[in-house]
Amino acid sequence: MIGLLSFALAVLASPFKSKLRLEAENAVLRHQLIVLRRRVRGRAQPTNNDRWFLVQMYRWFPSILKLATIVEPETLVRWHRAGFRCYWRWKSRPQGGRPQIDTELRALIRQMSTENQLWGAPRIHGELLNLGFEVAQSSVAKYMVKRRGPPSQGWRTFLHNHAPDTAAMDLLVVPTIGFDLLYAFVIVRLGRRELIWINVTAHPTAEWVARQITEAFPWNEAPRYMIRDRHRIYGAVVRRRLRAMGIRDKPFAPASPWQNGFAERLIGSIRRECLDHIIVLGEAHLRRLLKSYARYYNETRTHLALDKDAPLSRTVKRAGRILCRPVLGGLHHEYIRI
Repeated sequence: MIGLLSFALAVLASPFKSKLRLEAENAVLRHQLIVLRRRVRGRAQPTNNDRWFLVQMYRWFPSILKLATIVEPETLVRWHRAGFRCYWRWKSRPQGGRPQIDTELRALIRQMSTENQLWGAPRIHGELLNLGFEVAQSSVAKYMVKRRGPPSQGWRTFLHNHAPDTAAMDLLVVPTIGFDLLYAFVIVRLGRRELIWINVTAHPTAEWVARQITEAFPWNEAPRYMIRDRHRIYGAVVRRRLRAMGIRDKPFAPASPWQNGFAERLIGSIRRECLDHIIVLGEAHLRRLLKSYARYYNETRTHLALDKDAPLSRTVKRAGRILCRPVLGGLHHEYIRI
């Protein structure tokens, strides 16, 4: 009854349909009959040509969607979308023109632009040409890291550029076997963490400290800045000596040892790696120990801040027999190839 009613309504509505639409609906129904007659057993298996026909008819006449019986409407829509993707994949295929840039070259461009904040596309393009890469400057600008503001150096770069012209000094108190107090004076350059000077005295004075500064630096190798604490031993004599050598005196804030972190770190290393394991017999004994440790510190001991190199850079040797030399009586060891 329902089917008969649907047929009657379709007959009544047919005069109001366009001729092309009626022909399209008839073609879709006829093609579905052909697919069903071709079925051997089980479900109907439409071919690619069948899918293409139904998709094209759906594209031109969307109303035929309700006439699809051998497939679900969602399946027909899925076929249409898949065909749309295939069409635009074919439409977007490379047709010659400029070749694409390799992934490694794009990564190198991004690395250069990240590591060199002051470099623009022309500078990076010039470096790439010298490295043998044939690439356009516009491509370099395309793959550079985009920055919101003007290029600027970071604090790490700023401090690294000023470290070679900066030194720090401090005093270290050491008790002896007779409970007397000795004072070790150290000066360290911040650039390579090099221990420039170390000496010992039982009675430190401003004149003695000034003389140590003079002996530590030749007049043509004095640093630009000297960091120190506000101990009274750095009196007018020391300040005048620094001024005469062209060194700007930089005392840090009271009760702020972290502002002289390089010297404090050096003193901590001297204690942990040397003095905490040895009983000092006297001034000459302490001076000999510290001179030996200073040589080990500068020439052998590796530093994390220097990429595990020594302040006086060590050459890498890959051939030869390994020889072990004791330092500080065997407290540390030095390994070399001969």
